[in-house]
Order: sequence, then structure tokens, then C-alpha cells
Amino acid sequence: MKRRLLGWLLLLVIAGIAFFYWLTQSAFIQRRIYPLKYREEIINFSKENNLDPYLTMGIIWVESKFKPEATSHKGAKGLMQIVPPTGEWIANEMGIKEYDHEMLYDPQTNIMFGCWYFAYLLKVFDGDISLALISYNGGMGNVIKWLKDPQYSEDGKHLKDVPFDETRKYLKRVIDAQKQYKKLYEI
Repeated sequence: MKRRLLGWLLLLVIAGIAFFYWLTQSAFIQRRIYPLKYREEIINFSKENNLDPYLTMGIIWVESKFKPEATSHKGAKGLMQIVPPTGEWIANEMGIKEYDHEMLYDPQTNIMFGCWYFAYLLKVFDGDISLALISYNGGMGNVIKWLKDPQYSEDGKHLKDVPFDETRKYLKRVIDAQKQYKKLYEI
């Protein structure tokens, strides 16, 4: 009797694990974890700036989980978490005269600014996606400083280590999210 009960319990545990695995790997559940909103804006502004739309999706997911009202503890606003001084600088560079910080909560404006800024960072770092992402999160000035420091860079072009733990994790999370979006959505 005891052996039979243990057998059923083992079978139940195995079935539970299999069900949990199926549930977490199913496209239905994954699309709830990795939603896609503002698809057209992401595709259009990504292509306009020669960016991979899936990378833009990954950045948005990590930055705000697609919540346009998101505000960080550092004051970054909107989907792509742009701080007001950077938003103002981007608006000036893009020739937008009637800029207001509240515009950063508008999904279309935020995606347009975020894509433009990420493309700018790619130019600064010669197309190196990792350096551009590290800069997007940890600051361009920090990345430039780290590239000059032999403790973090051997050649001045690549980082062997990222001093900020949050930024190191950010890079991995964005790349992982980019892969998930490629798996889940067809453009």
C-alpha cells in the first residue's frame, strides 16, 4: 500500500513538473511575460534608425515592461526610460522646437527618441551593440572612461568587465529579451 502511494506521488510530481515546464515554455504564456505593444512604432522607428526591432523590444521590456507611464527613481520616463536632460538634448538634435518633458510619456515620442538615441550610441561606439547597451544604461561618459582604463579594457575598444553590477545584468537581460521577442513574434 505504501509503495503504491509513493508511486502515485512520484507520478504526480513528474506530471506537475512536466505541466509546469509546458506552461512556462508555451507561446501563450511567454507572450504574457513578453508582451508586444506599440508594434508599428517600434518597427518604424527601429527601421528608420537602422536598428533591429527585436532589440528595441528587448530594451523596452527591460526598461519599462511596456508601461508608458513608467518613471524610475532617477527620473527616467516612459517606455525607453529617457531622463529629461537627455530628452531635451535629443529634441534639440532632432530639431523639435516645442519640447516638454511630459512628452517622454507619449509612446510614439519616447520610442522615436529612444531609437534615435540608441542609434547615436551605436555610432559613438562603432556599431558595438554591447557598448551601446552598456552606455544606454550606465552612461556614455562612464563607458568612455572604462574603455581608457586598463582595469576594464585591454584595447580601448572592448570592455572585459563592466564595473556596475546593474549595468552588467542589464546587458544580459536585454539580449535575452531580444532573443525571446525573436522567438515569439514575426515581423
